[in-house]
Amino acid sequence: MREPSSRRWGAELQADGTANFRLWAPSIEQLSLDLKGRGALAMKREDDGWHEISVEEVAAGQDYGFLLPNGALVPDPASRAQARDVHSYSLLIDSAFEWQCAEWQGRPWEEAVVYELHPGTFTEEGTFGAIQQKLDHLVELGVTAIELMPVAQFSGNRGWGYDGVLLYCPHSAYGGADGLKRLVDEAHARGLMMILDVVYNHFGPDGNYISSYAPEFFDPKRQTPWGAAIRFQEPAVRAFFLDNALYWLEEFRFDGLRFDAIDQIQDSSPVPILEEMARTIRARCGDRPIHLMTEDERNIVSLHPRDAHGRPPLFTAEWNDDFHHAAHCIATGEKSGYYAAFAEDPLGKLTRTLATGFVYQGEAYLPWRGKERGVASGGQPPDAFVSFLQNHDQIGNRAFGERLSTLAEGRTVELLTAILLLNPQIPLLYMGEEYGETRPFLFFTDFHGDLAAAVREGRRNEFREFVHFNDAQADRIPDPNDLQTFRDSKLDWARLETGEGRARFELHQRLLRIRQEEIVPRLPFMHSMQGRSARLGEEAFLVAWEAGEELLTLYGNFGEKAVSLLPPFTLFDRLLYGSRDSVKDRLRHGELPAGCVALTLRKLEGAGDGI
Repeated sequence: MREPSSRRWGAELQADGTANFRLWAPSIEQLSLDLKGRGALAMKREDDGWHEISVEEVAAGQDYGFLLPNGALVPDPASRAQARDVHSYSLLIDSAFEWQCAEWQGRPWEEAVVYELHPGTFTEEGTFGAIQQKLDHLVELGVTAIELMPVAQFSGNRGWGYDGVLLYCPHSAYGGADGLKRLVDEAHARGLMMILDVVYNHFGPDGNYISSYAPEFFDPKRQTPWGAAIRFQEPAVRAFFLDNALYWLEEFRFDGLRFDAIDQIQDSSPVPILEEMARTIRARCGDRPIHLMTEDERNIVSLHPRDAHGRPPLFTAEWNDDFHHAAHCIATGEKSGYYAAFAEDPLGKLTRTLATGFVYQGEAYLPWRGKERGVASGGQPPDAFVSFLQNHDQIGNRAFGERLSTLAEGRTVELLTAILLLNPQIPLLYMGEEYGETRPFLFFTDFHGDLAAAVREGRRNEFREFVHFNDAQADRIPDPNDLQTFRDSKLDWARLETGEGRARFELHQRLLRIRQEEIVPRLPFMHSMQGRSARLGEEAFLVAWEAGEELLTLYGNFGEKAVSLLPPFTLFDRLLYGSRDSVKDRLRHGELPAGCVALTLRKLEGAGDGI
């Protein structure tokens, strides 16, 4: 690997009115800067493929773009704002912002309860400003961190965000850079951490012009499921992504990032890009708590070590799909697609993920594919995993975007909710989950022409592996490009005020209070999971974790009959939670009631008996 590039991507406006413009275009010999209203200006080409120019008497709001030799105008790939859409001029902006909560110092990771939301469908308005109006609701709920789905500008005005093409540009449809900064500021004022989902494995299919002037940006030998793979060995490419991660954390003061599908980020450099990115972030941000989550279907742990003080030198936590898949099979009984790997004894698989992290720790996964998955994960601390019952993928990647509240019986969902929020792993809720939202979260885009048709047909072909889906349903799949598909995905906040919605909300509140009071203070003592588990019959279990000199035990019974406990609950145990009023007395009589979740705490002396 060559030395990293010392040049930064994007235009910079100086205090004296001078603006510096640069673009890495190694395949272009002569590049021009087009300042709208001032004509084209020839840029100087350096030997390493960078083109640069400084221009005096330039003001914020100036439209600019780059002219290729064939006359095509392309936006700045590191644009901070756009005049219109991803095909238009970029805008030079002044990054100054008057922060009202400049004293914010972040929060430790063990306090995290993550709330994932999509900026366009969380509110009717679909803006950063409208999210601000709901921050007090999230504080009242008891979550401590908001995770925004990607906000980098993508083609059109509606989409999930994973097809971004201008990765430095907060989408104007949501409120742009200033709107995003105000949202972060207001969240911090309420004690809420802000985490941003970033996509570094591909660019979207519409509006990405990089290959027209820098084909070296991409790896010609590899494709991801969503487009051309990125060539991270190239110094200029490396700098693009290193700077982008720092940009969100420093310019916008985010408290962390969630890295999408890192299994599709491949880099043969001596120091792989993900490791360099994590170490660079840690070095730049110093003692400020920064939380870096990953999504990775490989079930690996090498990117999430802890140092002698229990701190993560690289990434903080991994999204735990295994927890979701096992819980989903319990709730719905679905057995097709990737659920086939979890359909046999899903309760046993849920128990394993609660006790030691992943379900698949090197075993054959979907054996007919001839593939093993995962590594041993029991040595990881609980807060190295982020668990969930729902997220954008697991809802939106269903043909009809159904939420768990419409797929499963209410009591089962409530039991699983208690297990999610009371186990030591970091919990994640998806927007609306706290009041039992029933509206779907569908896949939606704003593409046109042939691309729109290809996305529509691709969506219909995606569900062939799922036996509960058949060809007759294909025509019923909502068209991703239909505006109504987007509108149907917006939350129904009126449901929160119904009796059922308020009861579900209050359940989440109660569970999260217990979590903050009883579990969070004990997480620093849980250096590795190494949970001990036992089955209490076909549909019941317990899992116990050591926390210093204490033993935390979670019981669950999904069955219709009570099960026996040996030894029974004693005076040495403290009941932290019981989903039924009679739980305490029943436990003392050596019985776990039907349809019940309970959490107990005991001093370690003699606590291991019977586990």
